[in-house]
Amino acid sequence: MERRDLIRTFAGLAVGNFLRGQDAPAPTFSSNVKVVNVFATVRNGNGEIVRNLNKEDFVLKEDGRLQEIKYFSRETDLPLTIGFVVDTSGSTKKVLPDERMAARAFIDQVLREDKDQAFVLHFDKEVELLRDLTNSKPKLQKGIDLLESAQPQQQADSGGGGYPGGGGGRRGGGGRGGAHHAGTLLYDAILLASDEIMKKQKGRKALILMSDGDDSGSKTTMRGAISSAQRSDSLIYAVFFKGETGNFRGGGGGRRGGAGYPQEDRPDGKKVMEQLSTETGGAMIAVTGKTHVDQALTQIGEELRSQYSLGYSSDSKSTDTEFRKIALVSTKPGLTIQTREGYWSDGE
Repeated sequence: MERRDLIRTFAGLAVGNFLRGQDAPAPTFSSNVKVVNVFATVRNGNGEIVRNLNKEDFVLKEDGRLQEIKYFSRETDLPLTIGFVVDTSGSTKKVLPDERMAARAFIDQVLREDKDQAFVLHFDKEVELLRDLTNSKPKLQKGIDLLESAQPQQQADSGGGGYPGGGGGRRGGGGRGGAHHAGTLLYDAILLASDEIMKKQKGRKALILMSDGDDSGSKTTMRGAISSAQRSDSLIYAVFFKGETGNFRGGGGGRRGGAGYPQEDRPDGKKVMEQLSTETGGAMIAVTGKTHVDQALTQIGEELRSQYSLGYSSDSKSTDTEFRKIALVSTKPGLTIQTREGYWSDGE
């Protein structure tokens, strides 16, 4: 299958992503608007999605100040942009076949070719775009089919420099200052997907992140990854599974969340995935003996089809770049609202 290099400028550094089988047009750039869009999923005490609320059933505050909800829709028809961000490090090899099958089913059942679009990106010791934005289900499914687990010896090989994976070969990078480190670039993958793709899109945006939550070697931090998703208005739906440990950890680095951090002091992967999803307004679903990958993606699809869309214009007069906290509650008792914690004003 044909492969060509896709070179992006990312955070002032050259990012080598290898794009395979891509013949879709480049994404359209969109201008920013000053309406703050808030997407919310509401559940009752039994965990069931509530779909029959009205605008009057919500109270929205920004930094503690009451805001007027100017736009409201129960069944939003806005376009949906989905990013499949899949961990293909060695610790994922047992679950990857199930992930491929579930992702193909999700594409077939959820995406509307006349409205929606998606892309497929994977990460291990580098970040690689397998399928750029397209509304073609067959092309997306082919991108999903390209997902394959990195082998331990591949992750141990040395390769070219660059960030997060310059140099020749599909998995030939991941170095710092020209040095190579094996690793799992979870946070870098979120940053790249958010800044380079999602930030340019309008409407509803969600990253479906499938990983064990381990990061070893990213240039950015978890906070940086969360911030990039928030700035691009992207929800992170995290599908968590407990990966294999032992032979897939990289050396070097020595900073928290990076390669070389002592195994016993590594952040808990499940907590990482929970934080990524909670702070961006998505949800974390753990794959266990009772919940399989296909069930997790079915739940995500149900939420994306059942969101409330609310819009307001902030009453803040500040022109500073700042994070503004959003609090959305219902006037009806016993309901839980899942939405993002806030947004970046970026100097209005």
